[in-house]
Amino acid sequence: MTGTLADRGMFSARAAGLTGGKLAGLLRLGFAEKAVDLAVGTPGFPDTPVSMVDQACNAMRMGRNQYLDPSGDLVMRTRIARSLPAAADPESEITITVGGTEALCVALLSLVDPGDEVVVFEPFFENFLGAITMAGGIPKFVRLRPPGWSYDSAELRAAFGPRTRVVLTNTPSNPTGKMLQAREWAEIAELCQRWDVTVVSDEVYSSFAFDGRPHVSAADVPGLRDRNVVIGSLSKSHAVSGWRLGYLRADATRTQVFRRVHEITTNGTAAPLQIAAAQAGLFTGNRWNPAGTLAARRDAVQSIFTRLGLDCVPAQGGCFFLAGISAVTRDDCETYVHRLLRESGVLLVPGCSFFADEADGRQFVRIAFNRSLETVQAAERKLLGSS
Repeated sequence: MTGTLADRGMFSARAAGLTGGKLAGLLRLGFAEKAVDLAVGTPGFPDTPVSMVDQACNAMRMGRNQYLDPSGDLVMRTRIARSLPAAADPESEITITVGGTEALCVALLSLVDPGDEVVVFEPFFENFLGAITMAGGIPKFVRLRPPGWSYDSAELRAAFGPRTRVVLTNTPSNPTGKMLQAREWAEIAELCQRWDVTVVSDEVYSSFAFDGRPHVSAADVPGLRDRNVVIGSLSKSHAVSGWRLGYLRADATRTQVFRRVHEITTNGTAAPLQIAAAQAGLFTGNRWNPAGTLAARRDAVQSIFTRLGLDCVPAQGGCFFLAGISAVTRDDCETYVHRLLRESGVLLVPGCSFFADEADGRQFVRIAFNRSLETVQAAERKLLGSS
């Protein structure tokens, strides 16, 4: 149907090229089945900070309900800038966006022309392909392979060429939990310098780094100082996914263009929620640091599925990991997920959603562990019969 309508000229090539995600339908099924949800990334942990809720109510009652500067509340931009390891000017290098999703789209629409190539590590966050399609770009995939979700240097180098404009990274990664390390960043930086390419780095899970690993941001890499764009978000880190608060961090020249595109797409995000986030005092210091508890949830959830027989690669950061199912079933991932939901009432995500060729992900499932203790215990009872 879509192809027929597109052929008649009803839709743009960008819109006709978009494919609907499978996750929404699966989640509707899980809701109908009242499943224990280990699929969607909506935080069950941590809880939304009470101070942010209180500040939001106060801001609305005080009449802060109209437009702000489209670039974002300056106090919030300042708080974000001060929380980043690499110095950033809140006046000229930070832009508040409608979640990390708008930040991604604004960056690619600003940097990519139709026909330009975008290097993407695979498996990837499902929205990456939609954003590249909307910009008219052509994805060039570089495979990450277990157990360390590492790439082959020769494959990475082969992905670059004269049409490459952007490398799109995600650290910590959704869906694997992989974190790019200094050695990998150095190789990416060398290629970006050689081919005059910009890195767009989705770092929305940067505050969730585990086991003593440091989060290395694209903005911290010497070879990328003049060619990095960082995407951030409060959705998972502060459990306010419904508030849609994200940001772009880039040099002043790129930021000028990003802000023009941002004004056309949304003209800003919710004023009282920005003010609340700025005034809650949670960007710096030790008042808000749930990473340690989240690492314990990761270990607990991984233990459940290891005992179930799945091959689990521990997440280095973030709130997801991919697990291999080939040791427990000959089914493909979608069949396995539906059977697990039917028989145990636990919902996962088929791994095929995160690969360009779905067949490459047929033996994986994605598991979310940013869950309440009650949810983790319920999953254990349903899957293992534990009391």
